[in-house]
Amino acid sequence: MIRMSVAGIGGFILVFIETFIVMKLKNYHSIEFGGVAPFVNVWAMNFFMLFAMFTQYKNWHEEKEAAKEETQYER
Repeated sequence: MIRMSVAGIGGFILVFIETFIVMKLKNYHSIEFGGVAPFVNVWAMNFFMLFAMFTQYKNWHEEKEAAKEETQYER
């Protein structure tokens, strides 16, 4: 649940960071997304990218803790 919340908020923030970068690189003063649908599509891509990254981090952390516990039992 926390991963989804953070990914949702982070995806929204990434949209604005990406927009700012494009505006600076192309010397634009504003960007027209062409409606709500393209904006939501960009947000959704960012959401799923962050969600996948957080999921991989969670799995890595759990495996690391499990390996740590195994080494403690072997001693």
